[in-house]
Amino acid sequence: MNTTYVPSAAALQPKWYVIDAKGQRLGRLASKVARILRGKDKPIYTPYLDTGDYVIVVNAKDVEVTGKKRTQKLYRRHSGRPGGMKVETFAQLNARLPERIIEEAVKGMLPKNRLGRALFTKLRVYAGPDHPHHAQQPQEIRLEEA
Repeated sequence: MNTTYVPSAAALQPKWYVIDAKGQRLGRLASKVARILRGKDKPIYTPYLDTGDYVIVVNAKDVEVTGKKRTQKLYRRHSGRPGGMKVETFAQLNARLPERIIEEAVKGMLPKNRLGRALFTKLRVYAGPDHPHHAQQPQEIRLEEA
C-alpha cells in the first residue's frame, strides 16, 4: 500500500532567519536563501507544498560579485510600452536599489509557478543592517565566507 506523505499542519510552522550579506558572493548567497525558502533542508520537504521558512537578508548593499560583473552584468526591465526597455549595470542598480539585486537572484532560483510566487513573498531584503522583524525573533544564520 503506497501512500503519499503529506506533512501535518503542526509540522509546517515556519521559522524566521536572518542572513548577513556583507562580504558574501551573490550567487552562493542566493542559492542558500532559495533552499531555505523552499524548505529543502527540512526532513518534511514536499515538492508541491510550501514547507520553507522566512528569510531576512540584511546589508544587501555590501554583496560581492567576482570578475568584471560590477561593470558588465546588466539588469533589464521593460515597461510594456514600445521602446520601454531600461538597462542598468550591477553598480548602477546597487547604488539605486541594492535590494533588487538579491531579490532577482533568488527569484530566478525558485519555481516558475504559483508556488514560486508564494515562496518569494517570504523573502525580506534590506540595504542596511536594520530590519523591522524583531518581534518574530529571527535566528541568525552564518554562511561560510568565500
